[in-house]
Amino acid sequence: MTSHDCSSSLVAACSRLRLAFEANGYDADGVLRLLGDDAHAALGRSEPVPVRNASRGSGALGVLVRLFLLVDDCPEAEVAEAIAPLTVTDAIAAGIVVRTGSTVRTLLDIRPLDAGHGTRWIVSDPDGSMRVADTAADHVLGVGQASLSLLRGTPTSPVSSVLDVGTGCGVQAVHACGYADRVTATDISPRSMDLAAATMALNGLDVELLHGSWFEPVAGRTFDRVVANPPFVVGRAEVRHSYRDSGLDLDGASALMIGQAPQYLTPGGTAAILASWVHVRGEDWRARVASWLPEHGVDAWVVERDVADPALYVGTWMRDGGLDPRDPEAAPVAQSWLDHFTAADVEGIGFGFVYLRKTELPTDLLAEELTHGFSDPLGNEPLEYFARLDWLREHDVLDSVLTLDPDTALERVYLPGAEGWSPVAVRVHRGNGPQWQHEIDELGAALLAGLRPDGLPVGELVELLAAAHGEDADELAAHAVPMMQGLVRHGLVRPAR
Repeated sequence: MTSHDCSSSLVAACSRLRLAFEANGYDADGVLRLLGDDAHAALGRSEPVPVRNASRGSGALGVLVRLFLLVDDCPEAEVAEAIAPLTVTDAIAAGIVVRTGSTVRTLLDIRPLDAGHGTRWIVSDPDGSMRVADTAADHVLGVGQASLSLLRGTPTSPVSSVLDVGTGCGVQAVHACGYADRVTATDISPRSMDLAAATMALNGLDVELLHGSWFEPVAGRTFDRVVANPPFVVGRAEVRHSYRDSGLDLDGASALMIGQAPQYLTPGGTAAILASWVHVRGEDWRARVASWLPEHGVDAWVVERDVADPALYVGTWMRDGGLDPRDPEAAPVAQSWLDHFTAADVEGIGFGFVYLRKTELPTDLLAEELTHGFSDPLGNEPLEYFARLDWLREHDVLDSVLTLDPDTALERVYLPGAEGWSPVAVRVHRGNGPQWQHEIDELGAALLAGLRPDGLPVGELVELLAAAHGEDADELAAHAVPMMQGLVRHGLVRPAR
């Protein structure tokens, strides 16, 4: 199962612990039923008291919630009953719990998660959200917002092989087991290897775990899909916490991942990567990301979800690492971090998804902002985007019959004017997925209105529209082609046949 010499006692203990979880209903649905909506929401907000109240008097399941999710000191007799057939003595020997007097407290966060394939249990270090704790240098992060974002943003079409780079506790690798025949995961942290092995044992999953830096453990190999939630925090070239700091300057970790991932993809293989990039004064962030890609052999779709100013960014990550920005002793860290940004002319830090596909063609890159909210997961959207890109490569828009996607809506915006309502914008809006919006003009709206599944090619519609409005057909076509290409790329318009 693994090339890393992980803790055999922890792995063996997790195999028995699973029996206790299954017997007592310690799964995603069981915890939700026990807590109810309000207390479950409080759990997500790191508010232990409502969770503690809801779980009291609920037998072994309540004990497991307080033990592994709240990091409470629980009576040893109750813990012994809840984790049987694993004994407290063996749990202590495996590093799962520690005994203090007549109580037992967990040393691990063991959390049920349903990412679409039923409950899986994720083993990580407690993060201090429920009980104050120091963040160790080799802290292994659990199920956080970044990992959940990548889960929702990773394609799940069936593939033969998946590589998870920087697996941590194994969240992405566990997810990949639901759609891949073989899963390989790497990490430079020995602690991560141990907890990832425990996660796999707890779930009865066969994942190849390889200890090493970045892609080094899989040199010379290729995979159908690469996923990565790497240590992408932007800062100095130092490592304070291995789960977030790469030791590379500024956005070097993202540059490394994006630049090297294509080498490890099979032809047509795809990558889904969380990444950060700096916004440098006077430069376009898109050009920076583009410089990390090879000139040939990659299709890339880069989606920026957020941009933080340097002060907000530093404060957020200081608190994440257990430092209080209000503490005078922490001030030098903030000052050094911000000075580093100033010296590099950093005015913002972008964050988002990078999707890659291995091709034999010149590199195609679309880097764009997607900062508005949307409810559907990106999921397989990247694969659909690449399929639409293939269609555009193979077809001339003017010679093609196109139709509107059924979820595309036309929106007109008016503002009060001197003589009543004055039109200020015309948009088409995609009602699902990323919910893209494109601003068009009235002639563009008229052209889209003429699209029919059994209708005329776009070029003939343009000629008719030009004649009806006294426009030059060639000039109108020159505007229509990029508009249609953009709408096809984003799925608002699609081929009729």
